[in-house]
Amino acid sequence: MQIQTGKRIELIDITDRVRKYVTDSGVVDGICVISTKHTTASIIVNENESGLVSDILKLLEKLAPAHAGYAHDRIDNNADSHLKAVLLGNSEAIPVISGKPMLGTWQSIFLVEFDGPRTREVNVTVISSN
Repeated sequence: MQIQTGKRIELIDITDRVRKYVTDSGVVDGICVISTKHTTASIIVNENESGLVSDILKLLEKLAPAHAGYAHDRIDNNADSHLKAVLLGNSEAIPVISGKPMLGTWQSIFLVEFDGPRTREVNVTVISSN
């Protein structure tokens, strides 16, 4: 799936799109892997609550602040984006049971953009255990 991001740094809830993909796959029981091939974006699972989303972004900015004299900034001026993506990773694996991704009550799946706005590609692979 393609996701158009609108800001340099943001979390985009893709849970409903992943659910539809799992349902359409016809897999009853198995695993769903959500990944992105980009080095300045991540996939995470967490709660979609505005305060927490803001807290996540603030934490990442503290851990890898923009324009902190990184060597990579000589090339693209986006080293902080790469470092934030390293911290979060580029994929999540979620069990599929009875044709549905098994997420907790408060869990949502996010694409995390660190160097937008851009068009991002998210890969969803559903594998049957049967």
